[in-house]
Amino acid sequence: MALKKPNSMEECIYFTNRSIGDGFAIAWAYRKECPKCKKGRLGKPIKKNGKIDKKADNYECPLCKYQESNEEVEKGLQLEIEYKCPYCGHEGETTTEYQRKTFEGVPSYVFECGECGKKIGISKRMKKTKKKDKS
Repeated sequence: MALKKPNSMEECIYFTNRSIGDGFAIAWAYRKECPKCKKGRLGKPIKKNGKIDKKADNYECPLCKYQESNEEVEKGLQLEIEYKCPYCGHEGETTTEYQRKTFEGVPSYVFECGECGKKIGISKRMKKTKKKDKS
């Protein structure tokens, strides 16, 4: 089922490269094609200062300005994953729905190893906080 890796981040709504125990996971979700003009790809709208509006509640086609809600766009996306299982060492590829589920108490994209069948989660990367010294 050879997955096609993205050539640039511009093609993706989501991309991550994580190490998971003794394994790893590279996951991506391609941007949806515009249903109106069929030429552009839907992405977050661009603010007047030229930066992407990450908190916008819709996606927009940069060519024809067609807009669709986050829920509409994200429910039709597939997360494509290339991985090495941390449990059995199997290397493979799979796809799953682009929706976070609670896995071991943390919101994660969850998929199963094709060899051993164990569930593997790709969680949000959390910011590391610095501890202040009390000297």
